[in-house]
Amino acid sequence: MSVITIKTLREIELMRKAGKITAEARSLGRSLVKSGITTQEINKEIFKFIKKSGAAPSFLNYGGFPGSACISVNDEVIHGIPGRRKILEGDIVSIDVGAYVGGYHGDCCMTVGAGEITKDAKKLIEVTRQSFFEGLKYAREGYRISDISHAIQQYVEANGYSLVREYVGHGIGKNLHEGPEIPNFGEPGHGPRLVKGMTLAIEPMVNAGGAAIRVLDDGWTVVTADGSLSAHYENTILITDGEPEILTMAEDI
Repeated sequence: MSVITIKTLREIELMRKAGKITAEARSLGRSLVKSGITTQEINKEIFKFIKKSGAAPSFLNYGGFPGSACISVNDEVIHGIPGRRKILEGDIVSIDVGAYVGGYHGDCCMTVGAGEITKDAKKLIEVTRQSFFEGLKYAREGYRISDISHAIQQYVEANGYSLVREYVGHGIGKNLHEGPEIPNFGEPGHGPRLVKGMTLAIEPMVNAGGAAIRVLDDGWTVVTADGSLSAHYENTILITDGEPEILTMAEDI
């Protein structure tokens, strides 16, 4: 993942297209989250939408992953495999999707509640989402990668939550995962300088309890070690000569 690619104007247009489809797939996933639906049913609708849009699901068969979306529930941090599990009232559900079109990927995620959720769960989701935007303030030319990381960490920890450290954000383009890695923690002033034309997937993963995680026997699903709730928020962005551009922008962002 070490190579950082600077995108041309043509490549940026292709990434905008991929990002738009990805964001719309996330919005669809969000609209389907309700008590009684299975994670596989959500996955199937996302698959159909991405294919109908002329794209391919980035995640399907990526490293052997069996779904078109990662659907993670409650204490599942990331990489939840869609299956027979039924969503229950009060669950929180992370919908992580990617779409590949024209040779380029988009990648985004959000956590949503099924029906009425607790105040604590709602705050966790809100803090996770806002931490992305805190980091985004430093996604400008001249700053370094860890300036984004530090801003995310400061905001999350000030709200009493912990950050997953084993999994990080990343560059994105022709490959779903490119350089640089973008941790959600760390001291400012480190890592590569941000340059116009970089495309990045920034994705805080926030636990209500401790930061420790474990991987289930399926080899994919990552859960909190203490069983606490976890939330995830992600967008693909473009570094410009001014404000960063969110390529996976959707009306419900």
